[in-house]
Amino acid sequence: MTVYEAVIGLEIHVQLNTESKIFCSCKADSWGDPPNTNICPVCTGQPGVLPVPNQAVIEKGATLAAAMNAEIRRESYFDRKNYFYPDLPKGYQITQYDLAIGQGGYLELPLEDGGTRRIGIEKMHIEEDAGKTIHKPGRRLLDFNRCGVPLVEMVTSPDLRSAEEAAAFIRYLRRLVRWIGVSDADMEKGKMRFDANVSIREKGSSVLNPKTEIKNMNSIEHGREAIETEIQRQIKEVEAGGVIESWTLDWDEETKTLSKMRSKETEADYRYFKEPDLLAVKLDEDRIQEILDSLPELPHQREERFVVDFKLSHKEAATLTAERSLADYYEKTLQSYGGHPKTAANWVINDLLGLVNDLEVSLDDLYLSAERLGEIIKLVEEGKINTSTGRELVRNTEEMKKEPGQIVEEQGLAQLTDTSAIEAICQEVIEANPDQVAQYRSGKKGVIGWFMGQVMAQTGGKADPQAVREILTGLLEP
Repeated sequence: MTVYEAVIGLEIHVQLNTESKIFCSCKADSWGDPPNTNICPVCTGQPGVLPVPNQAVIEKGATLAAAMNAEIRRESYFDRKNYFYPDLPKGYQITQYDLAIGQGGYLELPLEDGGTRRIGIEKMHIEEDAGKTIHKPGRRLLDFNRCGVPLVEMVTSPDLRSAEEAAAFIRYLRRLVRWIGVSDADMEKGKMRFDANVSIREKGSSVLNPKTEIKNMNSIEHGREAIETEIQRQIKEVEAGGVIESWTLDWDEETKTLSKMRSKETEADYRYFKEPDLLAVKLDEDRIQEILDSLPELPHQREERFVVDFKLSHKEAATLTAERSLADYYEKTLQSYGGHPKTAANWVINDLLGLVNDLEVSLDDLYLSAERLGEIIKLVEEGKINTSTGRELVRNTEEMKKEPGQIVEEQGLAQLTDTSAIEAICQEVIEANPDQVAQYRSGKKGVIGWFMGQVMAQTGGKADPQAVREILTGLLEP
């Protein structure tokens, strides 16, 4: 039986989060705005206008190139890519071709088996976006708001071997661009989208069948489904004696089917030439060094540091570094608490993230700062409140907008540590429940939990659970 493997390369468009468009002063983020309200003669390609490069676009593009281990070119150029779509008003797109902002690069993609695979970057360039075509029965509407929105297009080498790996790459890249602050990467709003070039070959062979391209996917899960569907289609076609044709395909998310859009274009179809209205983009050594120095500790680096320095599991470290703001919050909490890193991690992962998910808010919107969470953990660790009270205090601090210590004092939440008082309550509970005492002494040791519940109820949850267990055990043993 012939075993096939997939060979996949991705073309990813990332919208840079600049205030204005790439060659004019129109607002770049027009999501939700009425059609054709963020446009001007430049971005709609009116005769006689001249583009002016946005410096922030160049710098953010260079920052992403550096984060992807690419070389930042000292001198790059813009080119014209000629094609005729209704939503491309100039009849060409200003992009970069052979001398783009980034040269080379790679990403070390974590694999499920704990290893990594280096995914090469064949091309990374800056370009402007086209508009949007809206199809209505019997007519076609055009919205030019997106014309001129700045993009970085990244083309990977054909190094991915499954739909799952392709999805993992997109997830990691989305995490990275958010981490370094160059894009929101909100796929629902079209701020990150991707195409997939898919082909198959017999496992162990270097001979590829022709590739197909799946266009314009803006959901990681739907993209994974589309790629897997195309892999299986190609395998069936080859096994039936057919030939794979180089088509551009469209994925219908609702019916989960692929359909042919057009035959795949080649670079010759676009008739690239240097953009005559723009000078070369030049970055001197000092500016490039500033960009390199401004790069934060990247997510995979921080994840590894959490594992090595803080002795967290890979799963815990991955959770805490899912977003840069969360990683920062964790480290600030740990600094404020001053105790064991794993303890702080448990509180952040279980209690903080639970609160954030319940309230559907961002970390930046919380009253419960990292310092306040650190104070709560410290109150528990010092025995001033018990763990269950501490967990309630997390939510109460956020909802009441008060300092944790103030809430403890006002509500009398301080832990009852007077062993003589606890012993008196335990004795009272034991005397009032002879049937449960008999069960315990007959060997049903699990009933100790019931006794603890009774004692904790009588103390309003303020008794030290460990002290309660020890005292009850001493009193119940015959």
